[in-house]
Amino acid sequence: MMQSKEQPVKRPNILFVTTDQQRYDSVAPLAPEWMRTPHFDHLRREGITYSSAYADCPICVPSRVSFMTGKSVFAHGMCYNGASCDAIDRHASLPSSLAHAGYQTAAVGKMHFTPQRARYGFDELILPDDYYRAMRANGLEVQPMRHGLGQNELYPGMATVPEAKTLTSWTAEQCVDFIRERRDPDVPFFLWCSFSKPHPPLDPPEPYYSMYRDCDIPAPLKGDWSHADRCPPAFRRNQVGQSYDLIPETVWRDARAAYSGLITQIDYNLGRVLAALQDCRLFDETLIVYTSDHGDFLGDHGAGAKKFFHEPSAHVPFVIRPPRSWGDTLAGTECRALVTPADVLPTLVAAAGGQTPRDADGMDVLAVAAGRAEAREFLEATVGSPGGTSLSDIDYLGITDGDWKYIWYPHGAVEQLFDLKNDPRELHDLAHIAEHDSRKQTLRETLLCRQRERRSPCLEGDRLPVREIDPRCERLIRARSWPGYHTDRYPVDVRH
Repeated sequence: MMQSKEQPVKRPNILFVTTDQQRYDSVAPLAPEWMRTPHFDHLRREGITYSSAYADCPICVPSRVSFMTGKSVFAHGMCYNGASCDAIDRHASLPSSLAHAGYQTAAVGKMHFTPQRARYGFDELILPDDYYRAMRANGLEVQPMRHGLGQNELYPGMATVPEAKTLTSWTAEQCVDFIRERRDPDVPFFLWCSFSKPHPPLDPPEPYYSMYRDCDIPAPLKGDWSHADRCPPAFRRNQVGQSYDLIPETVWRDARAAYSGLITQIDYNLGRVLAALQDCRLFDETLIVYTSDHGDFLGDHGAGAKKFFHEPSAHVPFVIRPPRSWGDTLAGTECRALVTPADVLPTLVAAAGGQTPRDADGMDVLAVAAGRAEAREFLEATVGSPGGTSLSDIDYLGITDGDWKYIWYPHGAVEQLFDLKNDPRELHDLAHIAEHDSRKQTLRETLLCRQRERRSPCLEGDRLPVREIDPRCERLIRARSWPGYHTDRYPVDVRH
């Protein structure tokens, strides 16, 4: 049985699996019954499902900086897709902390580091750039990403290479090769397997392209607050900025089918990685973590992509499957504790018997699930405004206790309040309902007090920030919209 007072003595191998832009309801227990993720389901049966896991800054770089540092967005300050070198100390990073504990460390797939070849403590780093260079060098007439869809466009398409030649398959194969051929057999390993999908372009290969096209794909949700006359101006920018609000429902349906296909492709390829562990007799003694950096609106509330603290964007899957030698006390259980990307480092380093950096503010969520540590009472979130460079220029501040969620938008001083327990899809904004004033004020004051305690640059003095609204904003945003014309030659590590 799993020890309740102290960690097991033996250091486990660690497999950290991440996807990019995967919603919480794309996998069990909330996924549609037709969704196929057998390997994720296996991890759930043998592990702990953290059902209240949220990205506290739902965009790529901030979440990945949190994975690497064990710090929340309010601690590391990277609230936008900027240079990770400004926020990651390679001597106190996740791989460095595990290396100090005697681990061999490797990362395969999308990292979104700046500069992209910075290893930040990893012994080995294999990136999508290596995949695209290898594909160009192999002399094939057909190359990936030759369909014209950019890496921020949510229109569906199909891969231009066979499944075995996709980046998803290549990422899995590189992980398999590490497990079978390149690891040091005398020390435990930490392997970060980072899939670049289901982030757009939504271009699954066959058979995944056709797998869900005839399924009963749910239509996008429409909250009573998401129409132009009630929509927070900052959120309206998300709807208008890439014309998500103009995408027909039939296109959203096909986009969701393609998105689901990409997730199943990841899951089936994950099976190859898990099989390599089994072949090498390592599966039983490997700690496996599966999560994503953020979600995707996929048309919900007239929006696309991510960024805001609403459920489709911020709520992510999070499962930990402990080694079997730890016992089955927690196998197949659910933990409702609030979890965030900053918790990955403290959890993994504690499992490895290492020392968590002193400035990390994440939690060991295995200890929380086992009753050895208290869960956090609140989780806060924010994202920087377009063009902003620090926490002093943000689009919102949010807070949740797991049952209720409050969001403050500086532009126009707009508030939102959601009852997650009774309205988990956030269809009804209760901020203007008198009977909920007390709840709204309590969460607002809690958010403000917590920001004051950390002397947050998000505040204006000791008050929540307020910004004026430019009446020309919507027209200018529409006129200057940018759909993201990335290609396979894009020079930054964001190729998918």
